Amino acid sequence: MYGWRRRIGLIVPSSNTTMEPEFWKMAPEGVSIHTARMRLREVTEESLLEMERHAKDAALELADAEVDVIVYGCTSGSLIKGKGYDKEIAKNLEEASGIKTITTSTAVLNALNTLDIQKVVVATPYIDSVNEREKEFLEANGIEVLRIKGLGIVKNTEIGRQEPWVAYKLALEVYTPEADGLFISCTNFRTIEIIDKLEVELGVPVVTSNQATMWYALKTMKVKEKYDMYGTLLKEKL
Repeated sequence: MYGWRRRIGLIVPSSNTTMEPEFWKMAPEGVSIHTARMRLREVTEESLLEMERHAKDAALELADAEVDVIVYGCTSGSLIKGKGYDKEIAKNLEEASGIKTITTSTAVLNALNTLDIQKVVVATPYIDSVNEREKEFLEANGIEVLRIKGLGIVKNTEIGRQEPWVAYKLALEVYTPEADGLFISCTNFRTIEIIDKLEVELGVPVVTSNQATMWYALKTMKVKEKYDMYGTLLKEKL
């Protein structure tokens, strides 16, 4: 039986092609991933808000698979309405499904706090208006954003086509030595191959959306695992 240890129920935007493969790569033996989707084609404020309206149906579908935790797997989509929106989404889906629910932006906040990252630089594939909402969300939750830089991509499938070196190069461009750490945002932005390389090169912890979400999902399910890759967060803080 797949998921003999635990089952993660993952809700992703319909156009996300990265989170599932990265989750399967990071998942410990015996932890399975089961996915439902919400319609989204473009990463804009309007589209992200519309997408969330379909999350309840996705959560109910995952409840049928008797998953152990439900993950709302979208960074910008779980912070777009500001502080507390992540917890509001989780509460609503948990009430609908009866299953413990977390969001990516909640996971990121917990990861940053666990790593004592108070001053962060942020690399994203987003357009400026979404970056502004992300900066506001992080700072409203006590994280100072020293710099944030995006690629200006609207079409989500185009974000998913970016190779890891794109995120790597962007991270180097946005980094400043005053930062306690680096955050690479977006569950559709391929990053897990470059986390350890960036930590060695920059000398600070690196958090990515998918890495933080997997970490928080495992902690929520009380799964202990020994990692030797995917950054300080999974190697030392699980």
